[in-house]
This record gives sequence, structure tokens and C-alpha cells, in this order.
Amino acid sequence: MSRLMIYGANGYTGRLITAAAAARGLRPILAGRDRDALDALAGPLGLTRRVFALDDAATIARQFDGVEVLLNCAGPFSRTCAPLLDACLEHKVHYLDITGEIDVFAHCHRAHNRGVHEGVLIFPGTGFDVVPTDCVAALLKQRLPDADHLVLGFEAAGGPSPGTARTSVEGLARGGRARIGGELVEVPLAWKSRTFTREDGSVRTAMTIPWGDVYTAHVSTGIGDIETYMALPAKTIARMRWLRPLKPLFGLGPVQRWLKARAGATPGPDAARRARSGCTVWGEVRNARGAEEKLAIVTPNGYDLTVSASLGIVERVLRAKPAGGFATPSLFMGAEYVLGLPGVRRIN
Repeated sequence: MSRLMIYGANGYTGRLITAAAAARGLRPILAGRDRDALDALAGPLGLTRRVFALDDAATIARQFDGVEVLLNCAGPFSRTCAPLLDACLEHKVHYLDITGEIDVFAHCHRAHNRGVHEGVLIFPGTGFDVVPTDCVAALLKQRLPDADHLVLGFEAAGGPSPGTARTSVEGLARGGRARIGGELVEVPLAWKSRTFTREDGSVRTAMTIPWGDVYTAHVSTGIGDIETYMALPAKTIARMRWLRPLKPLFGLGPVQRWLKARAGATPGPDAARRARSGCTVWGEVRNARGAEEKLAIVTPNGYDLTVSASLGIVERVLRAKPAGGFATPSLFMGAEYVLGLPGVRRIN
């Protein structure tokens, strides 16, 4: 019997991870709510599937027989993390997911002490959110140990999956966030903007976004001031600032449902598009004296990196029998982890 369960296996990213896991010989149990979709996925791969929703704790518990590691790929994780994490803690199953949602990281971190007590690893963010950025932050902290300010930025081409797009819609209601003086602070949409330079010398405009590192990088490095940026056209940044007065509307149920329906209507990038669209990640740290260190890396498409990063972490967990508690990529796998993933290289 497999020791790994993938929940949300029939989603866009779940399918990519499932195929790669099967190719590695992991033989995961596929799980989710859609029986027909799971049957269509599991059958050709010769895998077992388990069909269950997340609205009843007893139902979830019955599905964990023989499972040691759960990889949750079902977003938005604001809905799926809590019931699955509770079940993992109750039944001593290590919890992993591919979230980038700040509030999910915070929820998981609050469960740290219970995870330690139960011997359950709690490891959200095993994919593009936030493996490359967290490792870059940790590498920079090694270079400048007394750094007190961190900037992270990325450019991700190829387009989002339906799940990522719907999660982004949820985030509009919260506006932006940054870490200031060690505290998470709500800031306006597109609070700050700046530029980053790519390997080819071209310059990209970018704006602050509520990326998961405003939570996780603080845990990993202890740095108190953290800003996270995404490269976007200047016109898009201007439009985001125009939307600031509409922020209260984005939290209304009918508006959220309409936006999510539109966001989820476009399929994620196919294999050819992913192959054509890599990512760049930038990091900068500064200390109180004004000393600076910078690091940039290029990676494959974020979904392809999510597959390789997540499965590398799964394999380590299955081998290592880890201690319980909350983990980040750099704390669990080491700051150099991202540099060993396929297609990743340092550019400065």
C-alpha cells in the first residue's frame, strides 16, 4: 500500500504531480471529491483512488488508513487546509501542501506545538510558492547575517492554472500585505513599485503583492522587514492602484463568485507553453549600516518547479521520518535545495 496520498490529484497541478510521482515509482493514493475524474486519472496509471469531501472529520479520518504523508494540492487552501491538517494531526500523518496563501501559512504555524507533540511535520508551501523565494532569502541571510530588510521578486510567465487564478481572486479582498518591524501589516494594492533587471539586461517593472514569503521568510530568516514583488507591465500596476477604492466590494460573496467563475474558466498552460516560459527570482537584503547582498536565479515554469520541488520534499519525508512541527523549505531541505532542482541556476 502506498504511504503517500495526493488530495486534489485531479486538479491542474495535482495531475502534473501525480504523473511525475507515478513515474518515480511512488504509487500514490489519489484522492478528492470527483469520483469520475479520479477514476479517469487513476485507471491508466494503475493507482488506487479514494473519494471524499472535507465537510466531515470522521469521513476524512477513515481515508487515512496506511497513509504516512499527505500532499494537499486542492486549492483554495483557505478551505482545504484546516480540515486536512486537523485529520493529519489526529492520525499522525505528515501534512504537506503547495499553498502560497499567507493566512494558510499562519494557520499551519499556529499548529506548530501540536505538531511537535504529535510527531507530525507541518509543511505548507512545497512548490513554486515558496520554495525558490524562501531558499533565496535563506542564502542571502547566510551572506549578510545581520540583514534586517529583505526584498523578494519574481517574474512568472506562462499563465496561471484555474486554481491559482481563483486563489488570487480571494486575495483581492485582503489587499496587499508586507512585514514591517516583524509584524504582518495590510497595505494597499500595488503598495510599492520598482524595477528588476533580467539576465539579458532588460528591465521589468514590478509591484508589491501578498506573496507567502512575507510570512515564511520571516520564520526562515528572522528578518523583520519583508516586501514581495511580482513583475507586471506598468499599465497593469496602474490599474491595480485604480482598484484600491473598490477593495470592500471584492469581499462580497456575489462578486467573489463572479470573479472566480471568470478566473477559473481558462485552463492552465499546456506542456509546450510551460517549456517556453521560465521564471526569474530576485532577492536583496540590507542591514542597518546599509550593506547589501543580492542574488538572482532562473527556474523552469512555476508549475514544473512545483512538481520537482514537491516530490523531492515528499521523498525526503518518506525517507527521513522527520520530527514534528512547522517547517519551511530552507529550514527543512536546506537553503541550497532550490539550486539542485532540474533547470534551476544562479545568475548572480
